[in-house]
Amino acid sequence: MKDLMLGMARAIRAELGAGRLVGQARRVLGDSPGGDAQFDIDETAERVAWDYLQANATEPIAVYTEDRGLRTTGPDPRHVLIVDPIDGTRPASADLELANVSIAAAPMSDDPVLGSVDHALLLELKTGNWMYGGADQAGITGEGYAGVLPNLSRNEELATMFWSIEFNGHPMSLMTAAYAHLVDVSANTGGVFVFNSASFSISRIITGQLDAYVDIGNRLLHDHPETEAAFRKAGRGSILHLFPYDIAASVFLAERAGVTITDAYGRSLAGTRLFDLSPENQQSCIAASTPTLHKRILESVVWDLNGTAHTAKEGVL
Repeated sequence: MKDLMLGMARAIRAELGAGRLVGQARRVLGDSPGGDAQFDIDETAERVAWDYLQANATEPIAVYTEDRGLRTTGPDPRHVLIVDPIDGTRPASADLELANVSIAAAPMSDDPVLGSVDHALLLELKTGNWMYGGADQAGITGEGYAGVLPNLSRNEELATMFWSIEFNGHPMSLMTAAYAHLVDVSANTGGVFVFNSASFSISRIITGQLDAYVDIGNRLLHDHPETEAAFRKAGRGSILHLFPYDIAASVFLAERAGVTITDAYGRSLAGTRLFDLSPENQQSCIAASTPTLHKRILESVVWDLNGTAHTAKEGVL
């Protein structure tokens, strides 16, 4: 499984580099089934992933990708790969380092969940660095990183945390109301980043470069259903929170690395259905290098938005 996943990821990286697509055209060709904009490099990566599996899988295997959904290379596959061929399309289009090929594997069933994932790989498109964990080995292995993985920070303080946050499809007014005070307290004595890639953000906790990652949009929507119009406006008509393929690999690796990672209620992500893109199954996420920091973030976010939710409902952003 490791060789198959690593081979696919490297094939995607090689094709994008050979075609000189990264950082050039930046053309939006359409929308994914979940409603996210699909760029030209997404189309290339999707094609390479499928072609590689057809040529190299030694037994039938299913694959669920961001743009093409569920397909199989033959009858009765035993495993399904959950693939985001480019998690971080926008930074990849800008030729930045903040994008991964994300691949998770789980036993095939009619309705697999994130908790059934048993192999996971992240490969950085820019560098080729990769990290892998699976049922065939203990811990996490990788290549290209300066130290041994995992290398978790011990930081427990909000003021000194290095963390990333998410804005794609998230109304800025709601995010500001929820955690502007956390940005203010940490921006100077710590660091605040927006990567537009959940898997890259979570992987930086594993490498020790970040202390935390926060994406709270889905909880805000569930707590304040009157904000749906605002979320759909920011998402061009769709709800764009964490899809299963965004996080299937990185959650598995983070849990194996000892990262405290939950949804924004503090609950396990294990029940996330891997084939379901509906807003009800989309996710929020709070991940932190220490349990104490995770608890402090969870308790510090302003979940009661007071009048902000009603303002956003009217689209006054």
